[in-house]
Order: sequence, then structure tokens, then C-alpha cells
Amino acid sequence: MQTYPTVRSSFPLYLLVLPTLFLLAVFSFLPVLMAFYNSFFEYEVGGERTWVGFQNYIDYLTADPTTVISFVNMGLLTLIAIVIRLTAPLIVAKLIHTLPNERHRYLYRLAFLIPTVVPVVAVQLVWGSLILGETGLVNSVLENMGYETLTRGWLSDPNTALIALACIGLPWITGFEVLIYYAGLSNIPESVHEAAKLDSAVGLKKFLLIDIPLVLSQIKLIFMLVLINGIQGFELIFILTQGGPGFETYVPGLWMYENAFSFQKMGYASSIGVLLFVIIFAFTLFNMKYFKSAEEIQGQG
Repeated sequence: MQTYPTVRSSFPLYLLVLPTLFLLAVFSFLPVLMAFYNSFFEYEVGGERTWVGFQNYIDYLTADPTTVISFVNMGLLTLIAIVIRLTAPLIVAKLIHTLPNERHRYLYRLAFLIPTVVPVVAVQLVWGSLILGETGLVNSVLENMGYETLTRGWLSDPNTALIALACIGLPWITGFEVLIYYAGLSNIPESVHEAAKLDSAVGLKKFLLIDIPLVLSQIKLIFMLVLINGIQGFELIFILTQGGPGFETYVPGLWMYENAFSFQKMGYASSIGVLLFVIIFAFTLFNMKYFKSAEEIQGQG
């Protein structure tokens, strides 16, 4: 009969986990709880707290001029990022996986992984100044093609700033996502490929009907990572546009940062952070409940 370890016999193992739990509690869980607590106060760093209840939330949702446009911008940028990250890297991973030579597959994976060592800020600055700037690559190409009237400051024009931010990183293929999808494709059993060949499922038909359903776990992971980054991220906008021109590229994360560290409105900033946390948490629950992974589909089958 199989025996299971008791709590007493496993006590040393629990002790090994305690330092990690302590660090998580101090640097992850406690700041979240403090954000919830501070969101009900009006205060500056070093100043006294004044209880305002839900007033910070009410002011942000009803009276703040940035709320609507920042959430619209966040939604558009996140939606574009999701569509891109769930398609382009997957197609590239499939092309690499299809190569007959393992050495060639390794070299291609390495080639897509090397750019990840370049600091993200450096890449963003290159795009902002050398590619999308008024004298950048895009405008130079348009001028050489005879379309001078189309040239502009892509990040300073209200009509193009948001879409220009969405285009940064073209062709939007990162080594991390390619490797995640490649790992999923590599885990598909050889028997599945053989059965597909017998059923004449090859090429695009096989990719759509067999490969994609069997990498849903990886798609689910990438979807959530992109969604979370899209909702809470603001680094790209902070570096390149500062939310401008006007409020055309503002997102809630940037407004939260500026309220906290520029205007010293820590309670108000905490309320914005709590709202973003609630949105991410709701999407996470929805994803776990309704977006099935490959293992769950196979278990139901």
C-alpha cells in the first residue's frame, strides 16, 4: 500500500519554502494590500492620510478627463498586440519546425533569440528617433518614392501617434514567443503527424486543424502575458510620447505613474492601480474558465 509523507516528516521541506514565501509576502502581497488600503485615502508621500472612502474611484471614473481616452487607447493597443503575438510568432515557429534539418532549426531559433539580449529601451529609442522620427527611415523612404506629402512626425501627429506606437517592433516576432510556440509544436506526438498524413491533412489544413488545437496551452499563455502587459504597461509610451500629443497616447498605467511620482497623489494613483488589478484579475478568471488548453480538450475527448 502506498504511503504518503506526513506533515511532521515533511516539516524540513516547509522550512525551505518559508524564505521564498516571506519575500513574496513582503515584496509582492504586501504592496498589493497597501495599494488597496491607500486607495481610500488622500495623501502625499510623507504627509498625513485623509480618509475619502471611494471618492478617488468616483473622481477617476466620472470626472477625470483622461479616463475614457486612456482606456480606449489601452484597449486598442492591447487588441492589436494580441492579434499580432498570437499569429506572427506562431507562423514563424511553424516554419522553423518544418525544416528537415535539426541543425538548421537550431540556428534559426538562435537567430531569433539573439535580439532579446538588446535592452528594450534601446530598441524603443531606435524606433522613436531613427525610424519614426521626422528625419527617420519611414519619411526618407516616402520622400525617395515621391510621396513627400505623406511624411510627418509619426509620433507627434495626433492622427498617427497611436498606430505608430502599435507598429513599433515590426515584424513583431520575438525570440521568447517563437520558442514557446516551437516547444508546443515539438511536443506534438509523431503518431499525430503520421495519422494526419494518412488522412491527407497536410500543409495549411494540418496547421489549422491539428497543430493550432494542440498548442492551445502555449496560445493561452501568450494571450495572458500580452493582455497583462497591455493593461498595466506604459514604458514604451513614457519613453517616446509621454502620453502626447495631448492625451492621444495616454494609457491608465502612465496616468497612475504621473499621479504617484509627478503630482504626489498617492491615494489617487493607488485607486487607478487597484482598478487595473481588478480588470486583469477578471480577465484571468475568464481565461481560466472559458479558454481551454490542449490538455483539457484532450481530456474531454
